[in-house]
This record gives sequence, structure tokens and C-alpha cells, in this order.
Amino acid sequence: MHTTTGNSLFGLLLALTTAVLWGMLPIALKILLDVMSANAITAIRFLAAAVIVGIWLAARAKLPAATVLRLPKVAWLMVIAVVGLLSNYIMYLSGLNFLSAETGQVVIQLAPFLMMLGGVVIFKERLLLWQKVGALLLVTGLLLFFNERLVQLVLQAGNETLGVLLIIAAAVTWAAYALAQKQLLVHYSSKQIMYLLYVAGTVAFIPVSDFTPLLTMSQLHWALLIFCCLNTVVAYGAFAEALHHWEASKVSAVLAVTPLFTILFANIVGWLFPAYLAPQQLNVWSWLGAILVVLGSALTALAPQFVEYRTARKVRKLQRDVF
Repeated sequence: MHTTTGNSLFGLLLALTTAVLWGMLPIALKILLDVMSANAITAIRFLAAAVIVGIWLAARAKLPAATVLRLPKVAWLMVIAVVGLLSNYIMYLSGLNFLSAETGQVVIQLAPFLMMLGGVVIFKERLLLWQKVGALLLVTGLLLFFNERLVQLVLQAGNETLGVLLIIAAAVTWAAYALAQKQLLVHYSSKQIMYLLYVAGTVAFIPVSDFTPLLTMSQLHWALLIFCCLNTVVAYGAFAEALHHWEASKVSAVLAVTPLFTILFANIVGWLFPAYLAPQQLNVWSWLGAILVVLGSALTALAPQFVEYRTARKVRKLQRDVF
């Protein structure tokens, strides 16, 4: 099992970096989807990330050793991580075709919650009372967020329903990727893992992508594409490194605020560039739902830390009483 370094401050800063970048990402992707296909965007992001990280590792003679992949356990973990991350990328982008950036980011908050459930099922971790409360808040928040559209989503299956289902599927595959990566850190560094994932993504998506839109894109779209490529390297690199320094539960709790960043940035971009993005108009119930989603996700992640803190306090009290 992988153990963290215990550098909490560095882990917090890395997790916050990931949250901010992931909060901005769906906005850039939403605008890019007007001129490029999901496959092409994904292929370019993976290619750029593979080149950047590959050069960085090669310069330090730290390219991942292929011999480690011959170990059956490592090979299976890598397959799960590759399939999980690649599926997450394409299904999330496909879902954004039918949804606003804000809606997509709220629904994808199921991902860290599902990662926690994966720990319960796979690693036999105990589901605590406050995690159950957090799960209830998360589900309640999602229902409130879709308050005006809930009946339509359920009874009148359309594009928005398809978008929500695709992003729920993306959340499931992201959780599988994250759990696999956590264990792969025993054998590879975070950058080595991400390099292997980027190479796999490049090989998978380039053959099925149409790159002709690159010839006619505006400067804004080129800038957004470059941002998305750099976002891939920095955000996932920061996430992988955060797991190396900090507990997964705390990283997940910080990532829970991502939807709020998305809503904030969507309104800023909509104000600066109204021709490219119209921010979603949220009523009071939707705002309350988004906040409950964040609180629920954070609570389910932090519940184990609350239990450890209370246990430590009881132990210290007993020691004081004895001595």
C-alpha cells in the first residue's frame, strides 16, 4: 500500500491548484467544442502532455522502466488506469456537448464520492456515519441543482439527459483511474504514471481524430487549445503529486470546491466574451444545490479525518489521566 510523505501544506497547495485548473477547464472545452470534435481535442491534449512530460523525464533519466509492467499486478492496475482515464476524458467531453460547463462540473463531483465508495468495496474500508450524511447531502444537492429540469430529465429523455448520463459514466471511470493510480505510486512516480497514461491516450485517439479544423481556427480557439494542453499536464500532475504528499480523503475534499470555481469563471468569461459563452442562469435552489454538492463531497472525504482526530484526543486524554 502507498504511504504519503506527510507534507500537508504542499499537498493542500497542489490540490488547490488542481481544483482551480479543473474549474476553468470545462469552460475552455465548451468553447472549443464549437469548432473541434471531442476526439481531436483529447488526442491533442494527450500528445502535448506526453511530449512535455516525456522530455522532462528523459532529461532526468527517469523514463518509466517497462520491465515493471511485466508484473501481473502492475499491468492490471495500469490497464485500469488507462481505460479509466481515457474513458473519463472522452465521455466528459461528449457530455459537455449537451450541457453547460457549470452543470457538467456539478455532476462530475460524483467522481470523488465514487472513489470513496471504491475504497469501501475494494479495500474494505468502513463507511462512516458522516460519510453517509455527506452522501445524502450530495444526492440532495444534485436534485436541487436540477430542480426546474428534474422531471424533464427523468421523463423526457433528451440531449440533456444523455449529457448527464455521459458525465455520470465519466465520474465512474475517473474513480477507477484514481484508485488504480493510488496503488501504482508504489511502483512508479506520479510523473511516470501520467507519462504512460498520456502515451496510451495519444496512441488511442490520434487514429480516430479529425484535425482539419486546426487550419481555420481563430486565435482565441488556438489560445484555448494551448491552455487545455497545459492544463492537462499541470492539473493532473498536481493531482497525482498531491496524492503522494497528502491523504486521498483530504485531496478529494479540496477538489469538492471545483464546481464553485467553474460557476465563478463561467460568469467572468460570459461577461468578458458574451459571444462565446452564456453563463447558466441559476435560481436560488440551484445555488443551494451546488453548495450542498460541495459540502456533501467534502464531508464524505473528510469524515475519516474527523474520526482519527476524535480518537487521538481520547488517547491523549487517557494518557493524561493515567500519568
